[in-house]
Amino acid sequence: MTGALLDIRNLSVDYETARGPLKALRDVSLTVSSGEIVGIVGESGCGKSTLITSILRLTAPNAHARSGRILFRERDLLQASDREMRALRGAEIAVVFQDPMQSHNPVLTIGTQMVDIQHREAIPKAEKRRRAAEMLTSVGIPDARSRLACYPHEFSGGMRQRVAIAMALMLRPKLLIADEPTTALDATLEVEIIEILRAMKSDLGCSILFISHHLGVIAQLCDRVVVMYAGEVVETGPVRDIFHDPGHPYTRRLIECDPARPKMPSRALPTIPGELPDLLALPGGCVFRDRCTEALPRCANQRPSPAPHGAARTVACWLNQPISSA
Repeated sequence: MTGALLDIRNLSVDYETARGPLKALRDVSLTVSSGEIVGIVGESGCGKSTLITSILRLTAPNAHARSGRILFRERDLLQASDREMRALRGAEIAVVFQDPMQSHNPVLTIGTQMVDIQHREAIPKAEKRRRAAEMLTSVGIPDARSRLACYPHEFSGGMRQRVAIAMALMLRPKLLIADEPTTALDATLEVEIIEILRAMKSDLGCSILFISHHLGVIAQLCDRVVVMYAGEVVETGPVRDIFHDPGHPYTRRLIECDPARPKMPSRALPTIPGELPDLLALPGGCVFRDRCTEALPRCANQRPSPAPHGAARTVACWLNQPISSA
């Protein structure tokens, strides 16, 4: 896809450890177009957090990008200087983190923090406070002007997450990365946050990269979904198509494990048998083979590449590819 706001091409990221390189991401490719909400879903350990920190260039000191490109507005972030990245963070790429209870400075008022975020803006402080109150109002904080004087502990968890969203959108970024922003919230607040993000996307025209392990949230909010497993992209496509007709065995099993799917009461929730592979000693062939009930002989030693699967979809599975492609 050309002209994408964010275009990640064949990104591979390793962590150097005493036992050798841990291959956290391998040949990851995805795009986010302007005004689009793209969801990334997968089990813990699939590489979601490494992908986020790689985009922001905030990976741990022992991590390095082995190959690939991260193009933001056609500029490779992996080649950008530290100064250029500092200018991008917040202004053009903003983040909402997972835990609203840890996202704010506890000794500064919300107003002070929201004014500080606008340090690049050459406008009076009174105008910055007015903008901050306006943004709080837009995310559903009542009596926003007086709440600017409150400290984080004076807000509930749901309110803190609203404040975090307001802070992230303060400078009207082109891309918002939402890192499991509803995980710590109850079901009612979860729905409210989804509606806020959808409204903000429409009002501000920003794109959203939404990270979650909650399939229901992905289905409600996103336009497209990227399914990741053990550091690889195994399936991409429109949300409706993938949820109604998943092409990869892992995607099917992931959907079957959604707690909302069982129709009858049960003492045990459905799970995917087996464990994630050791990223320090990856098996040959398909990375999902040991947990797959549909594995073919070629899966043991031939790694499948993403291949077209209908319109606007890709699936990295030999079940989706002709035998002649071996």
